[in-house]
Amino acid sequence: MAENIEKEIEAIKTVLTALEPLSPEVRSNVLGYVLTRLKIALPVVQQADRSGIPARPADLSSGAAGGAPQPTITHIKSLKERKKPHSASEMAALVAYYMANMAPEKDRTDRINTKLVETYFKIAEFPLPQKPQFTLPNAKAAGYLDAVGNGEYKLNAVGHNLIVHGMPREKDGRTAPRRARTSKRVRHPAKR
Repeated sequence: MAENIEKEIEAIKTVLTALEPLSPEVRSNVLGYVLTRLKIALPVVQQADRSGIPARPADLSSGAAGGAPQPTITHIKSLKERKKPHSASEMAALVAYYMANMAPEKDRTDRINTKLVETYFKIAEFPLPQKPQFTLPNAKAAGYLDAVGNGEYKLNAVGHNLIVHGMPREKDGRTAPRRARTSKRVRHPAKR
């Protein structure tokens, strides 16, 4: 399986390298030709809402054939570029969100582990941390994930809200207005 993932990553990099210097119209023509030549039929891509995250298939109105909803196609790299995570912990939360909600149906899971995080960091071209084994525990400590056992983690409500509502950040780097801190007065024992 790991060999297939590495081949997939290489293929994605090759395609992106070839298409990036072309204009959008030429890219579309090239992809159209390749899809036709390889006899690949893709579902319709849905537009994103204000949050920058496309609607989930269950949320979409009836599509073509038989009134079945059309699946959403979103790539982890495009999601990363829209949401702009600032740290490995935020990126881990993004991977957890992607895997639970936006990955192709056959790949969806609500649990992630270090190997999955490393794979999707590579696909999204997000820098790998020096010690990847600490990425998920750090994301848990930041409040984005919950441990579910056996080295697996699950996105929690804080992580979900970060991805859907808190990213990308405002220009000053904050996700939401913060309350001013109040200093606590320390009472010293009265001098005698």
